[in-house]
Amino acid sequence: MLWTAFLWGFLGSFHCIGMCGPIALALAGKDRNKYLLNKLLYNSGRTLTYSLLGGLVGLLGFSLALAGIQQWLSILMGAVIIGMAFFYRKSEKWVSGSWLAAGMIRLKSRLGSSIKRGGPKAFFISGILNGFLPCGMVYMALLASLAMQGPVSGMVYMLFFGLGTIPVMVLLMLSKNIFSFGFRLKMNRLLPYFALFIGVLFVIRGMGWGIPFLSPALGFPKTEVTEMLDGNITHCD
Repeated sequence: MLWTAFLWGFLGSFHCIGMCGPIALALAGKDRNKYLLNKLLYNSGRTLTYSLLGGLVGLLGFSLALAGIQQWLSILMGAVIIGMAFFYRKSEKWVSGSWLAAGMIRLKSRLGSSIKRGGPKAFFISGILNGFLPCGMVYMALLASLAMQGPVSGMVYMLFFGLGTIPVMVLLMLSKNIFSFGFRLKMNRLLPYFALFIGVLFVIRGMGWGIPFLSPALGFPKTEVTEMLDGNITHCD
């Protein structure tokens, strides 16, 4: 499923241009020295935040899988992604207008202060902070990482998602006119259908039909405890 994460990040970055684009361009204006390095630091910071969030969400998925609902979790997350496919922008508005609004205001204030400072450290910190801004594409990717049902796999999934966003964001920082409005509009129109496709994939994955790479037979996730128990049982046999 990692290829879906990278492609999701790549396509989703055209939606994120609306929110992250002005920030990226503001940082590009501060980019006096170390031209490419600063851009990579900013995008590395964003990717780090996505990866950490994926690890936390994956840990929750791991706990749910241990509770015996591994198969249903993948089906449920796929169904939720399908439901959000054409309404993901509403999730951004909900976060901005919910009890999290005050936190978002403080976050944007910190982000603005970091942009004003400039320099490699400020680029990296700005990227880290940017990763917490409301984004429907990120929310759906996190749902997918929850279905991965493990902290490491969730982190890796969101790492690939972050890597997928880097090409578009770096090109935008190089030239604000590199993507025409018409082209961005066409890419944004593809996003709901791609999200729908991903949701269907996770539903099929959860069915556990034994199809390699598509719908593998799902078992309980391995832990150190279960591996020790398996080893003891084999030794006793």
